[in-house]
Amino acid sequence: MRIDTSEYPTGENAVPEKRVKQLKLLSKAATFTCIAMYVSYIPQIISNFSGHPVGVLQPLVAMINASFWAGYGWTKTYKDWPIIISNVPGVLFGLFTVITIYIH
Repeated sequence: MRIDTSEYPTGENAVPEKRVKQLKLLSKAATFTCIAMYVSYIPQIISNFSGHPVGVLQPLVAMINASFWAGYGWTKTYKDWPIIISNVPGVLFGLFTVITIYIH
């Protein structure tokens, strides 16, 4: 099993330092925006508790999608933490949104 040491190849196969910085920045930005996307379910959850349930299809599919992506990140040769961290909130918020649709 390969472990991600966050070290990039050196020598002939070296990755330019500028590219490494760009990839790390992109990874952080993508993780943040993905989490923000799932946190945006909070108004839908509030709406569900207020007696105005939202449709079930979108949060259900988002939860399934996030589950697949988190599972993919977990089962790769090395754990892909940005994918895992950004999709676990999708599983939780999606599931909670679906549950609150029926418990209002």
